[in-house]
Order: sequence, then C-alpha cells, then structure tokens
Amino acid sequence: MEINIYQLIEGARKAKGLTVIIDVFRAFSVACYAMENGVKDLIPVGDMETAYRLKKDNPEFILMGERGGIIQPGFDYGNSPSSIEFVDFSGKTIVHTTSAGTQGIVNAVGADEIITGSFVNAQAIIDYIRMKNPEIVSLVCMGWEATEEADEDTLLAEYIKNVLEGNSVDFNAILHYMLNESKTGKFLDVRDASAPPEDFDLCMSLDRFHFVLRVEPFGESLVRLQRINEITRGVERYDTIEQA
Repeated sequence: MEINIYQLIEGARKAKGLTVIIDVFRAFSVACYAMENGVKDLIPVGDMETAYRLKKDNPEFILMGERGGIIQPGFDYGNSPSSIEFVDFSGKTIVHTTSAGTQGIVNAVGADEIITGSFVNAQAIIDYIRMKNPEIVSLVCMGWEATEEADEDTLLAEYIKNVLEGNSVDFNAILHYMLNESKTGKFLDVRDASAPPEDFDLCMSLDRFHFVLRVEPFGESLVRLQRINEITRGVERYDTIEQA
C-alpha cells in the first residue's frame, strides 16, 4: 500500500486512489457530530452561491458553514461542533460549505473514492482503509482556509499513516503539542467568537465516532456524505436513504 500525504487544494488535485480529505478544525469534525445527531442528507458544496441556491429552492434545508471562520448571512449554523453537539437533526438535510474541507472534496477530481478525516473518527478511517486495502492512499490536509498548512491536519495524516504502516503512535504527545506548541491556540482564545474554546476538545476527541463519512453522488451534480458503519468487522453497513 502506497500512502502519500498532500497539502491544501493543490494536494487535493494530486490525490489518487482512496483519498481522505482531512479538516480537523473543523469541517469534518462538525460533519461527524451532525451525522451522529440524525441528519438525513449532508451535502457538502464548494461555493456560497450553490448553498444559497439550494436553500432558496428548498427552504427546509439547513445551511451550515463559514468563510474566514465566520458564519455567513442567512446561515443557520456556523462551523462549530459546540453549537450543534446536542441539536436533533433527525430527518433534516444540511448544506455544508467551508473555507477548507469542502474545497478539498470538490477538487479531488482524480480520486477513486473519497472519505473525510478527523481525529473524532480516526480509528474508523484506519479500519476502513485496511478493509479496502487499496494500492494507493492519499491523505490530503486542507489546512487553514485551504491556503496555509495546519498542524492538526498534518498530525492526523501522520497518525493514520503510522498506524497503517505498523509504527507506534502517541496521541497524548499530539495533544500536548497542540495545546502547548501549535499555532492553533486561537481555539483556546475566548475572545474569538468564531472559534469557541469548547471546539478544541470536541475536535480532538479521539475515536468518539465509529463510522466513516464517504462521498457519494447525489442527484445530477451534487454529492452527499454517507455514513458507513461496522467497519471493523470487514462489512460495509450504511444507512441507505432513498432519494425522493
């Protein structure tokens, strides 16, 4: 198994094989929390225009996301897991657009298959890759606004790669580095309303969820994230939702 680590949008465009688009803070952590809370369809889109159009055509849809870390006009939620941790999304459709993570999905045009990545479902990702056993794995770190490398994304990519290659990993060392040395200290600054400090713990909650989110076609031109369960048994079991 060849495992490559790439960075930002350029890296997404280089990705081949089974591709993991990584955005720890916060897109694909948020996506896991939303999926756990019963969302029917989670539709990632790359641009604001598409998000607003979908909302206009489907007023019942929920808009979630950010630009520059800030919730946008007309959006129901930003990109913060602490804001949705206890929200019941049963039967709802969410349109999700962010500065980094969703940009990786739309730019990974050479990938055979795309799943999302965060520490909250790291072991599930590892188990899924082992089950699929692809020739090539691409781990794409989307960073800050897809323009600047971010420690947490690179650390997750290295964590996944090391486990798959049989090397030792120390999550406590990663956590210590993030808390004491990383530039990601903005998540611990209560003055920054766009990044509440609670988000740090929620995004670094290792293996909180035991499912993978896989990108699947949805309609004529969209994709959705589909929840894949029971990966450790070597069986794909997922929640199939029929389109109307």
